[in-house]
Amino acid sequence: MSRPIEILDATARDGLQNESRIFSTGEKLDLIGRAVAAGARRIEVASFAHPKYVPQMADAEAVIAGLPDRPDVTYTGLVMNERGMDRALKTTVDEIGLVACASDTFATKNQNQTRESSVEMSIAMAEKARAAGLTYNVTIATGFGCPFEGEVPEDIVIGMIDRFARAGFREVAVADTIGVANPWQVASMFERIARDFPQLSVRAHFHNTRNTGLANVHAALQSGVATIDASIGGIGGCPFAPNATGNVPSEDVIYMLERGGYDTGYDLDAVIDTVQWLSEVMEKTLPGMVSKAGGFPTGDLA
Repeated sequence: MSRPIEILDATARDGLQNESRIFSTGEKLDLIGRAVAAGARRIEVASFAHPKYVPQMADAEAVIAGLPDRPDVTYTGLVMNERGMDRALKTTVDEIGLVACASDTFATKNQNQTRESSVEMSIAMAEKARAAGLTYNVTIATGFGCPFEGEVPEDIVIGMIDRFARAGFREVAVADTIGVANPWQVASMFERIARDFPQLSVRAHFHNTRNTGLANVHAALQSGVATIDASIGGIGGCPFAPNATGNVPSEDVIYMLERGGYDTGYDLDAVIDTVQWLSEVMEKTLPGMVSKAGGFPTGDLA
């Protein structure tokens, strides 16, 4: 029997936020609609960041207002401070994504906070989400390494997760924001989380900056991770992390998992079609590999 795995589609948020081309609201809604048609059931659709710093996300409210009414789809909005939370609560977004940083320097550059204050902010904003009847999660950024400080000790990340678990969080993600992790490091981290926090749902967020993304996805799944973030075509990155290139490509992850016996709920051909559309819109070739080679051969060429 196939094993279900959830793939959170991050294309419309993490995928677009680092692109020089700013998508219109209509283009974003088209992208999200294509992702839903391809099987995405949990989608990061916007970030409530200050438009001065992340202009690609300036139309968060308009995007959410235009989303199709799909009870079977969870739309997530990213929040990093109280002002962003207040904006989010005025929309119909289903889920709040919060961010805490394992590195003080990155926290300062990314959200004008420290590691400690980013944890405190996330816990405070979770309370507001809970009061509003919304689900929420938190992502620990730079969980495997920082572009400014270098190594991030595993104990720091585990200590942050302990704080979130005690505060009532049900899902925690660890992000390789700059794409430096290796599979052995990933296995060590997530095996420890599974052992120490069995009550938590665990999500993994990888960037393919150094071509270790799929290996890290495999290591995470073998270590008990329930959800993988990915972006169509492998686009994305972080404006505040130098050289942090795209996310793991959705189509590459889907191909690997389904060939390995996992049920992702996605239509790989539809995802590949979306990659081709997105490549035309962006007027460039996208990083993902499966969209270039296609899925597993059917034998029709024999």
